[in-house]
Parts: sequence; structure tokens; C-alpha cells
Amino acid sequence: MQMDAFLWMFLPVFVAGGSALLSYYIMQAKMEVALAKERESLAEARATITSQKVTMEERIKATEEATKRHALDDFMQEFRVEERSYARESRSLSASKKSMVMQERLFFRNIPLSNWIEHEMVVEEGRDLDQLPKESVFATSTLNGGNEGRPAVSKLLEEVNRGRRSPSESGALVTARLSAFGAQ
Repeated sequence: MQMDAFLWMFLPVFVAGGSALLSYYIMQAKMEVALAKERESLAEARATITSQKVTMEERIKATEEATKRHALDDFMQEFRVEERSYARESRSLSASKKSMVMQERLFFRNIPLSNWIEHEMVVEEGRDLDQLPKESVFATSTLNGGNEGRPAVSKLLEEVNRGRRSPSESGALVTARLSAFGAQ
């Protein structure tokens, strides 16, 4: 009987130890489930924070770029180009040329940054053969005597002084011949 008494005495201790061990494992499982839920919510929070951080960095970069772009646009609007144009006609003995001249100058606000830059576009180029003298004024004629031995300039002046112009020769031709020698 001693064994039965010993068994009845230690049986509740074994049952209590087994119950404690069982409750320990059940509580451990509950703690692991709770820990897994906390880890899941922590992972969600970290993902949210990371995505917000990335979004915030992108917004900051976009705002900085927009600010830089706006500042550059404002700066570039302070630059302006002043233009002027006129027609130029140049005549020489052999040709005449009409051209359109456009000049540009770069300004920052009211401060000129460059000198006038000139662009010339030829509009019309041609020869004025009707206004050219028919014979060279610098060449001397052969010495056959009379009017033939004098230079062409003196012949022209003599014709003008006497009033003996040929019918084909007009005042414009005389003026053109005289202007070839520098007379105005």
C-alpha cells in the first residue's frame, strides 16, 4: 500500500506538471501567433514608410526641378534680342546690288551684351549697262590730230560745253560719266 499511497500522493504533482507543460506549449504557440501578427503589421508599416519616403523624395526632386526650371525660365525671359533692318543699295561701275540688312543685338534687361551683328541678304543683283560709259575714260586715243589726240574726259567736257550732245546721250549718262571720275 505504500505504493498506492505514494502513487496517490505524486499523481497530482505529475498531472500539475503535465498541465503546466501543456499550458506552456499552448501559451508559446499563442505568443508565436501574436508575434507573427506583430511582425506582419511591422512589415506593413515599414513598407508604407518606405513607399512614403520614396514618394516624398520623388516629390522633393520634382519640386526642385520645377523650381530650377521656373527660375531658368524667368532668367531666360530677361534676355531679349533687338532687331533693326534697312535696305542697302550699292552701285559700282560694273554692277549694282540691292540687299536687305538685318542687325541684331542681345540684351539682358537693359544691358547690351553684344555689338550689332549684321546679316546681309542680297535681294537683287544686276548690271547697269545703260549707265556705264561706252569707252574707257582712262585710255588715250591715238594721236591722229584734232579731237582724236585728246583724252576722253576733255572730249566729254568739250561736248557738254558746246551743247553738241548726240541724241542717244542723255543727262543721266553725262552725270554717270562725270561721277565715274569722282565729280558729284
